[in-house]
Amino acid sequence: MADAWPPPAPHRWDVTPAEARLIQEQLRARVSRRNGPGLKRLRYVAGVDCAMRNGRATAAVPVLDFETMEVADLAVVEAPIAFPYVPGLLTFRECPAILAAMARLTVRPDLVMVDGQGIAHPRRIGIAAHLGVLTGTPTIGCAKSRLIGDHDEPHRAAGYYTDLVDAGELIGGVLRTRSDVRPLYVSIGHRIDLPTALNLVLECCRGFRLPEPTRRAHQAAAGVLPVAPRPQRAR
Repeated sequence: MADAWPPPAPHRWDVTPAEARLIQEQLRARVSRRNGPGLKRLRYVAGVDCAMRNGRATAAVPVLDFETMEVADLAVVEAPIAFPYVPGLLTFRECPAILAAMARLTVRPDLVMVDGQGIAHPRRIGIAAHLGVLTGTPTIGCAKSRLIGDHDEPHRAAGYYTDLVDAGELIGGVLRTRSDVRPLYVSIGHRIDLPTALNLVLECCRGFRLPEPTRRAHQAAAGVLPVAPRPQRAR
């Protein structure tokens, strides 16, 4: 890759919860709710998930071919957890390990799906939105549970959704990805609009509740999806 990706974060990670909230307030104005140009030629989509065990974070970032959903690249990084659990500040626990995993990728994704919230967040900058701003990549929040907002129950058939609304603002969609299973909470992360985000999540679902990128990321973070050995360069 010609340019370093992801670029260095513009802020520190060793901060207090109060400082973390201030960073979120400063960065949320940079979140774009419009489609980025890279979505028109979408080739690779990454999934992001992070498992917490025994005071350590295991971040997994598989990159999948958008057409076939085959894994084209995969990076897994384990690191100490340096930030306490505080609702709304998940980014500061998980992102250092996630960014370290992203830095090991040899295939740069055109889109990133994160197991977490985008703008469906009290300060409109959950982990998917924050990560999108840091990397400059179109990003979708694809959470398994609701953080904030109100919604009606979507139709029981796959493909239906209802609006997720907070204080009169549309912040996401509650999407049924598989008939008669619990819906997912999809929200804008960065450089994407909500209709496109909902459609792309559905396109990446292959018979499971979770879209393939985050499903494979969950498997890799749990140690189920093996990391293929990287070829060694001749010296």
